[in-house]
Parts: sequence; C-alpha cells; structure tokens
Amino acid sequence: MTRFALTVVRHGETRLNKEKILQGQGIDEPLSETGFKQAAAAGIFLNNVKFTHVFSSDLMRTKQTVRGILEKSKFCKDMTVKYDSRLRERKYGVAEGWPLSELRAMAKAAGQECPVFTPPGGETLDQVKMRGKDFFEFLCQLILKEAGQNEQFSQEAPSDCLESSLAEIFPLGKNCASKFNSDSGAPGLVASVLVVSHGAYMRSLLDYFLTDLKCSFPVTLSRSELTSVSPNTGMSVFIINFEKGEVKPTTQCVCVNLQGHLTGVTKTH
Repeated sequence: MTRFALTVVRHGETRLNKEKILQGQGIDEPLSETGFKQAAAAGIFLNNVKFTHVFSSDLMRTKQTVRGILEKSKFCKDMTVKYDSRLRERKYGVAEGWPLSELRAMAKAAGQECPVFTPPGGETLDQVKMRGKDFFEFLCQLILKEAGQNEQFSQEAPSDCLESSLAEIFPLGKNCASKFNSDSGAPGLVASVLVVSHGAYMRSLLDYFLTDLKCSFPVTLSRSELTSVSPNTGMSVFIINFEKGEVKPTTQCVCVNLQGHLTGVTKTH
C-alpha cells in the first residue's frame, strides 16, 4: 500500500471577494490586507506540518497566499512551489468582473441554478472537474513514481513524521497509521502535498472525489457542507491510498473547509 496526504487550501481574500465580484481567470486581483492576514494565519496553523510537495494556481491571489503560508513554516520555508494552470479558478467568460448578483440574474433568466449555469465564454462544471481530475491523476503518478524510486534505493520504511505533523492539528483518527493508530496496519505516508487553489475549483474537485472516486467523508458532514464554497484560506485534507495492483485509489476525507485558524482574523467574506 502507498499512502499520501493532500491538503488543499483556498487563497486569501481579495477586495473583489469582499465586494462579491467574479474574478475567474481574467481578473488577476492581489490579496487584500485581510487576505494577507488570513494567509499568515493559515501559515501559523500549518507551521509544523512537513510538506514534501507544494503546488499552486498561477494566479496572483494564490501565489501570494502560498508565499504567506510558507513564510511561517518551520520546515518548508525554502521549498520550491510548482505553479500549475490546471489549478486555476473556474473561467466565467463574459461574467468576469461582474457582480455575482448579475450572474445569478442571468442564470435565472436562462432557467438554471447559478452554480450549473455557464456564461458565454465560461467553463462548464464538467470542464472544471476534468481539470481537477487531470491534475489529481498527474499528482498520483508523480507520488507513485517517486515512492517506487525511493523503495528501490532505500530499504527504510516511510517515515512517521509526515503523518504525526498532520495529526497534531487535523482529526486524522482512523485514517492515521503508525503510533496514532497501531491497529491499522497501514504504512506511513510517502508524501504530504500542499495545494493552494480557488473556491469554485475546490468545490468541483470535491465533487470529483465524492462522485468519481467514492471518497469517504466524515459522517458529521452534511451534503450542504460538501457542496458549499470554501471560505478564504479554508482547508480540506485527504488521505490517498493505493493498494498494490489497483489503478484507482481509495480516498478518505479528514476535514472539509476547516477555518478554525481564522478565529481573531477579520473575516469579511
């Protein structure tokens, strides 16, 4: 069995988030003052986590957020961030720069609900989901390849430190191996991946995990929590398991849109 952790974080607030203006891909707005504070708070919360890989959307708000997170890290401050356009926000076409209320009105006029409505020039939800699937499959192949290479050159078992650093702040519970759950029989994590992306994109990625990968979610989560947009710097954590010979992984969700680190930070979302 090969296991790795995936931590997905939404970018910090921008001025347009606060004003409920659609940004998509075409409006490359920087973080607001509050957004920088949120990124710093996320970094402080994650400062003991040992990440092995860091990926981010290549838009400004995510670049500034991942920088703010890594600046607070004890172990990952100098890590190279891989910027990937597959992690960009959903493209809203002609509606980018519009108030969200106008998109809702356009959707209503077309007889559709807002999330499933696609404005001219925009991406459909399926197209966004396929971008998420493409990135996730790339990530899995990368981790499996590296794990195979490490196994070839080293007889050591995966270290427990990746898992223990996550277990300090996230409710891993039965998903956690080693000393935190000695009955699991699961090996330690071979990698711990940080991804910084966007609200609508993360919702589509969650949908892919839920419907395509049959991801198991904590029973305490309601359907509305699974389909809601993450708050700025909200965090979702997953444990990905590859059994030997299996093509598709089993995925277990630890938490969705966690935002406890924002206590005391001005929230205007």
